[in-house]
Amino acid sequence: MTRTELEILACEREKFPRELVDKCLKNFQELGLLHGDKLTADGRKILEPYKVKRAVFIAAGIGERLLPITLNTPKPLVRVHGKRIIDGLIDACLAAEIDEIYIVRGYLAEQFDLLLKKYPTLKFIDNPIFNETNNISSAVRAAKFFGRAYVLEGDLLIHNPALIRKYEFAPNFLGIPMSRSDDWCFDVQDGVIVAQKIGGLDCWQEVGISYWDEKSAAQLAQDLPKAFDLPGGRERFWDQVPLSIFAKNYRVEIRACNKADIVEIDTFSELKAIDRAYDV
Repeated sequence: MTRTELEILACEREKFPRELVDKCLKNFQELGLLHGDKLTADGRKILEPYKVKRAVFIAAGIGERLLPITLNTPKPLVRVHGKRIIDGLIDACLAAEIDEIYIVRGYLAEQFDLLLKKYPTLKFIDNPIFNETNNISSAVRAAKFFGRAYVLEGDLLIHNPALIRKYEFAPNFLGIPMSRSDDWCFDVQDGVIVAQKIGGLDCWQEVGISYWDEKSAAQLAQDLPKAFDLPGGRERFWDQVPLSIFAKNYRVEIRACNKADIVEIDTFSELKAIDRAYDV
């Protein structure tokens, strides 16, 4: 089965011509892969190798730019309109039947135990050197779980849970198409990320959600410690490893989203603008 057919079978149909989708759906029903619009057991069997198995949250940082709120609360546990930021991401994973979930924690680590009341199956990975390095040290500790996994920044406020999907077919990073960005962004050619940089024109602004298959995760398990040990490696962001430092070892696709889908709240003023309860 082709990549296009797999994506259509997995309900990723909006990007393909209607005529092609209708033809594929008819074939799938004749083959017994769909019953109506629902996957049959045979359909699920074909897609099983592409089912996302787990999610890994990188959530060890201090969140200094969100002070004073983060003095006593890790940024992922900050509430926006009464709901913890990380809850939306966890709920999206569970809705996509991804229930093997790891959280790399560091700053005020014990507070993450509060999540267990709502999510008793969560597993924690402790990063004792979170305050001595950038987030690459968290990725080094969690890399053995990256295979067939989403890797998510724990401080993203998600408005479109459908971004977290049951099936993925290639390593990819979420990005927002921008005419101009002053943030971390990508240059993209033929749907593949070819450069990572800060700021650019006609680029894709990076969003901290990515997917890694078994092959790319095995490579990351080798490359992350190598990058960490390079001069200045402890100050690197983990995603620079596959997208910049050792980019030749990876083929990472772009997956489009838009500004309304997901928000990273960087500063206290941005938090106040989103949730007026903090404007006191």
